[in-house]
Amino acid sequence: MIKIKKCLNQSLVGVSVFATLSALPSIALANTTAITSPNTDPYQAIRLDSQAIKLNPIGSSNSEAITQNVTSVSQLSDVRPTDWAFTALQSLVERYGCIAGYPDRTFRGNQATSRYEFAAGLNACLDKINEIISAGLADKVSKEDLATLQKLQEEFAAELATLRGRVDSLDAKVAKLEAQQFSTTTKLSGEVIFGAVAASGGLTNGKSNIVFGDRLRLVLNTSFTGKDLLRTRLEAGNLFATNNTNPAGIAGVLNSNMSRFGFASGVPATANVGSLNLLFYRFPAFDGKMHFFAGPIAAPDDFFTQITPFASSGQGSISRFGRFDPFFRIGGTSSLIGAEYKFDDKVNLQVGYSAGSAAIASGDGGLFGGTTSIAAQFLFKLANNLDTSVSYAHTYLPNGSLNTGLVNVEQPFGAFATKTNLLSGNLVWRMNPSITFSTSGTVIFADTPTLGASTTFTTWIAGFNFPNLFREGSTGAILFGQPLKNSNTATATPYHLELFYRYQLNKNISITPGIFWVFNPESSSANATATVGLIRTTFSF
Repeated sequence: MIKIKKCLNQSLVGVSVFATLSALPSIALANTTAITSPNTDPYQAIRLDSQAIKLNPIGSSNSEAITQNVTSVSQLSDVRPTDWAFTALQSLVERYGCIAGYPDRTFRGNQATSRYEFAAGLNACLDKINEIISAGLADKVSKEDLATLQKLQEEFAAELATLRGRVDSLDAKVAKLEAQQFSTTTKLSGEVIFGAVAASGGLTNGKSNIVFGDRLRLVLNTSFTGKDLLRTRLEAGNLFATNNTNPAGIAGVLNSNMSRFGFASGVPATANVGSLNLLFYRFPAFDGKMHFFAGPIAAPDDFFTQITPFASSGQGSISRFGRFDPFFRIGGTSSLIGAEYKFDDKVNLQVGYSAGSAAIASGDGGLFGGTTSIAAQFLFKLANNLDTSVSYAHTYLPNGSLNTGLVNVEQPFGAFATKTNLLSGNLVWRMNPSITFSTSGTVIFADTPTLGASTTFTTWIAGFNFPNLFREGSTGAILFGQPLKNSNTATATPYHLELFYRYQLNKNISITPGIFWVFNPESSSANATATVGLIRTTFSF
């Protein structure tokens, strides 16, 4: 290290700056190699950019790479003219351009650096000076600078040779992986759920056997530009939860859609038969300020953002009611086009137009012939730990059914065409790292011009989520709310109470035991309390 100090003291090419390079998770200097932090093997994982190789350690707690090019030392917010290395850093940046900063335009030069990081910085300046000489601008480089670099190159000959040799080896491995990968544009992910479910009570005061079944989803995410997304999802399963219209499911035994669990799939006629149940394309415009969405097979919840922590059917609430409010379900539409505008980091607007099936038997489906809905949602980030949303949807229902799957009687006026106006609000408050509170409320105004009649549906829910309860990655939750209630027909107010604990066994497997009760199911005190207990095991890959 004595040799290094002698070289640094010369402060010729601004080499003294290298002593200020902190022990960063990775260093990137002007289109050259980025090296990982000391005390880790820097060759565990790689990512190729257009002109730079960044080596990031697997499992690193901070994989932030330095990629922000700096053309003036004044662009580095944490470097001041009074700093001891200011002049040297200024020389490196403005004379040779071989320093880059973090994305937040900081340099972070107050910690020690490793020999590998030092060698990476040295290699960057060597490459830049070679470019200057090759361009016939040798007079721009002083003899003193070259002498200093030569001494440093000799001192770090072993590290430089190691870096270049290993990068060449990694280049070969990357080329092999790219040649053998499934696709250069598409990534495959999947989710498998094993579910054991039992229930009792409800309208029939029935009791089900313990049902053990599955649901499989395979998702292909394709990007052609790196910023767009084409998503294709295939699904198969044999867990059913339909009511008396299809009594094979748990909810059919109890004859109440209020007892539906959240990860049900398909109908008995298609048990474990694969189908394409999601297809959309999303792409940015206007420098990312807007995103457009087109989904010939898509529901509102595939486009509109759900801020609740309970939305996922594989990781969130165990009940259908607990996942999210009716705004994301009303009409049962199956295709959607939409646009999202980002005002700033705190306000987003999403607008969508959705329609029912284009292939219904009457031929009245499609974008304008069947069930249609126009909806909008404002998303507000009131604080770092507080998110809210306000939503509106106007829906036309030619057969009179809300089609939410949350209540048995969804045709308040029979089969007469119905119009609805829905208003809903959501709030999520992360009270501290261990407790999150969320709540939502929805009111639906329904009327039929044919009969001149109207009614109102209401629903609300509140819950506490406990991240990392007992184990990192695991979650406990309690939810309480009122399922969808028709003000014209209800003789009692229904209530829903839910408890579950998602135990994260490892990164890819979680086990969720849970139970929920529905009091006064289907808004009648004459019906027995519905009880649904289950164990959900989710495999994700």
